[in-house]
Order: sequence, then C-alpha cells, then structure tokens
Amino acid sequence: MEKIYAGITAVGGYLPEYRLTNKILETMVDTNDEWIKTRTGIDERRILKGEGLASSDMGVEAVKELLGKRGIQPEEIDCVICATVTPDMIFPATANIISYKAGMKNAFGFDVSAACSGFLYSLTLGTTMIESGRYKKVIVVGVDKMSAIVDYTDRTTCVIFGDGAGAVLLEPNDEGVGVLDSILKSDGSGKDFLHMKAGGSAKPASHETVDAKEHYIYQEGQSVFKFAVKGMADVSYELMQKNNLTADDISWLVPHQANLRIIDATANRMSLPKEKVMINIQKYGNTTAATIPLCLWEWEKQLHKGENIILAAFGGGFTWGATWVKWAYDSK
Repeated sequence: MEKIYAGITAVGGYLPEYRLTNKILETMVDTNDEWIKTRTGIDERRILKGEGLASSDMGVEAVKELLGKRGIQPEEIDCVICATVTPDMIFPATANIISYKAGMKNAFGFDVSAACSGFLYSLTLGTTMIESGRYKKVIVVGVDKMSAIVDYTDRTTCVIFGDGAGAVLLEPNDEGVGVLDSILKSDGSGKDFLHMKAGGSAKPASHETVDAKEHYIYQEGQSVFKFAVKGMADVSYELMQKNNLTADDISWLVPHQANLRIIDATANRMSLPKEKVMINIQKYGNTTAATIPLCLWEWEKQLHKGENIILAAFGGGFTWGATWVKWAYDSK
C-alpha cells in the first residue's frame, strides 16, 4: 500500500483594513517609531474594527478564499482545526463557529491553544488525520484578534501585536509532497513569562481582575526573547539535521513573525540567506497563530511544487517547533 501524504493544496488569508501605524501609537502611549522599529522591526499592524466582530469573522474570510481557489464546496470539508488564543468565546470552539458561518455542514471541528505555535501544532494534527486515510479534506485555520487582549496603555506589548487570519487545505496524495516531518516541543514553566493572568479556572473573572487589567497579555520581554531565539533556531536546525537537509536544499524559511531579531537568529542558525526568508512583520506585526499561514498566502505565487520549506514558531507556554513541508502545487 502506497503511503498517503498530506499536501497543502490551497491557501487563504484575511487582514483587516485598519492600519495601526507606529505614528498613531505615538499618540496613544509613550513610545516612538524608531524605538519600535529598532526592537521589533514593525512599522504597522492591522486591527479588526466593528461591533461584535471576532476571530471567526476573519477565519471565515480566509476559508472562503481558500475554497474558491480550490474550486470546492464547503460541504466537502471533513474537519476544521482552528489555532487561536483569542476564541470568540470560551466555548463553543471557534472552529465550529467558522464551520457554521462558512457553510461547512459536514465538518467536525475543534480549537488548538498553543499560542504562536498553534498553527504548527494544528498542521501536524491535520496531517495525521489525512495520513490515516479516514479524512480527505481538512482545513487548518490560524487566527487571532490580538487587539482584543492587548492593553493599549502598555507600551511593551501594544506595539507588537496585530489581527489576521490564514488557512490551508490539506488533501491526500501519493506523490511524496506535503507535510513530511515535524518536531514540536513545550515547556510549561514558560507560563510565568507570557500569559493572561485571569479569566481561566485558576483565577476566574471578577471585578477585581478586570480592575487590575489581568485579562490582557502579560509578557516579560527579555525572558521570552532569550528562550525564543534559542528555541526556534535550535529546533529548526534539529529538523534539518534529522532529515539530512542542508541550506542548499531549503527554498524558504517561514518563521513566526514575532520579532525581526528572532527571525534573523533562526535564519543564521540554518545558514540561510535573507532572500530565502519570508518576512512581513513590518506590515502586520505579530498575529500569533496567523503569521505562518499569512506568509504562505502572501508568497503563494512564488512557491513551486517540490520545494522544501521549513516552518518555525515559538509561543507562550512555552511552545515551539519546526515543520518540513514539500510544497504540493504550482500556483496558477
């Protein structure tokens, strides 16, 4: 029996229209354009505006574009996996809401919470579902409305994050193209450095937690930076070593867009030149689970069947990992 591979056969993306530039942030908090660019590499980020609009609304747009590109009906989708830390609500799963809004009536769905590594975790799950032979069409969505949990009086975090969504379709093939390997890791001790203090079962919402601004992102920047540089760079190099890949074999590095210095450190560890690295952090900031699929969406026309691509991420928790993908199609 021939091995079944899970190929990425379509990509969709969505970015809100509103641009929150560094210049605008200068009027909101004690910061400036030069300070932000030097430390993060970000010029602007997109923000979802509108009463009642949530992560699912961005995810639906990415999914609809994906379905249109592939020329398939929503009823054909078997499963939807949504990577997010900003679900529409604690339950039901945002994946289920996206499925409902997009008309994917035959799909079951669930969310994955792994912060900025969520898309890689979800992609691996979707891959195993396709490889099992039981499912033919699985959509993986990475989406976050980070503006919903950012304190815009905290200059250490509000300059970093933006909103957006990206989605990929996984389908079976026997050509040896698709998601070939992943190394995924986690270390729960990282919770002390990057988390939301309240809103979970350990510290339920109350007047006190709201007044203390404990429903926003909390981050110890230096600690996270140190772990992220080592974690993302090392796991990407480990994946290459495991599969006997050299820098010459790799067409693209698709790094999580958290910080330009972390991206540069990962590329250097892999001995990859800058022209092989997808970077759009300057335009969109850190959209958490959406950064990697948004890169694939933006660079889609430059990707060719059979090319080796390394996806790499690091997120709160801590979570981190790298995935080897052999691209499955040439864009029309």
